[in-house]
Amino acid sequence: MLKIHNDGDFKYVEEGKGPVLLLLHGLFGALSNWKSVTETFSDRYRVIIPMMPIYEKPTFDVEASVEGLARFVEKFLAFKKIEHCFLIGNSLGGHIALKYLLGHRQQVSGLVLTGSSGLYESGMGNEFPKYKSYPFIKERVEFTFYSPKTATKELVDEVFGIVNDNFRALRVLKIARSAQRENLAKEVIDLKTPTLLVWGLNDNITPPNVAHSFNRLLSNSKLRFVDGCGHAPMMEQPEKFNVILEKFLKELNY
Repeated sequence: MLKIHNDGDFKYVEEGKGPVLLLLHGLFGALSNWKSVTETFSDRYRVIIPMMPIYEKPTFDVEASVEGLARFVEKFLAFKKIEHCFLIGNSLGGHIALKYLLGHRQQVSGLVLTGSSGLYESGMGNEFPKYKSYPFIKERVEFTFYSPKTATKELVDEVFGIVNDNFRALRVLKIARSAQRENLAKEVIDLKTPTLLVWGLNDNITPPNVAHSFNRLLSNSKLRFVDGCGHAPMMEQPEKFNVILEKFLKELNY
């Protein structure tokens, strides 16, 4: 069970000491998405997972957009007095990580994108507010993974609660539309930050061709596919994800 800290205007998980790994969850994600990464790396890294203000009204104004969420990350790191970090983002979290990196290149030692938006995604955000039946939500959550069993009842219940709350559903819709508009293809081509792309070979949301596109655009990137895996490798194939991440961190001496 991850312990959530309430500190100032922020909620976050923080475990361990050492170089900072900052983990960013996606549109329908949660802090628990990174449970395996936290347990595996917190013995030698300072693992921090901020709760992104996606479905809850933040205590200070955060625009419901990729740009707004990138500014939130900037404020969070300033609040924690963190000058350098290693960014790891899943889905929308990867998109936010890229947007933050574009404005803070000297502060980021390395980047890991897994199932990231930013170029293309077959998103769920536009449909969810229109179709609020439980069976539909269950089907869409299962669609995120290679194995439907990964979509636990607890996870489906959480998403169902989000889309049946008018404020949260509207905020999700705004952020989803912002992500679709915010194509970063032209902006990322000059990024030189060491980047690892970890992609589910069976990802239906950001298919493998998206990973290949990122790999072509990011000159200092390497791509690793995980078979039998959908949109969230760190959840569905945590052991394989952690092995790939461990190797990359060692290669960078981070």
